[in-house]
Amino acid sequence: MTITLSSLKPAPGSKKNRKRIGRGHGSGHGKTSTRGHKGQHSRSGAKFRAWFEGGQMPLQRRVPKIGFRNKFKTTYQVVNLSDLESLHKDGKFADDTVTPEVLINIGKVRKNYPVKILGNGEISTALKISAHSFSKTAQEKIKAAGGTITIMK
Repeated sequence: MTITLSSLKPAPGSKKNRKRIGRGHGSGHGKTSTRGHKGQHSRSGAKFRAWFEGGQMPLQRRVPKIGFRNKFKTTYQVVNLSDLESLHKDGKFADDTVTPEVLINIGKVRKNYPVKILGNGEISTALKISAHSFSKTAQEKIKAAGGTITIMK
């Protein structure tokens, strides 16, 4: 038997009829129309917020509040010296200059976030590095390798 569009049928048991409420006793969903007897849920126009718990003390008020989130905190994207060294060996930096724009083009960091250079790893080449912040160990290692540091605003 070949399959044609006219012979296609859904799998047995996969289709269910829609529940038709409020269509009389014979439907099995008449009278109270699946709303039960009395109470706020049974009335017309009953609305509840998603977090409403029937008057019970809500979860967001039961859970203790701790800590503090500083909305003025600066979140840096970190780049280690070992990353810069490996990128330099791969030939990603033209004329040994590293800026956030260069790192964005390479895909190492994302746009609109300040960049911080950390001193994890070793650096052997003299690079001109511009970033928004540097760790002390990174500054020492870059200067020891003969590189220069420019702190951006």
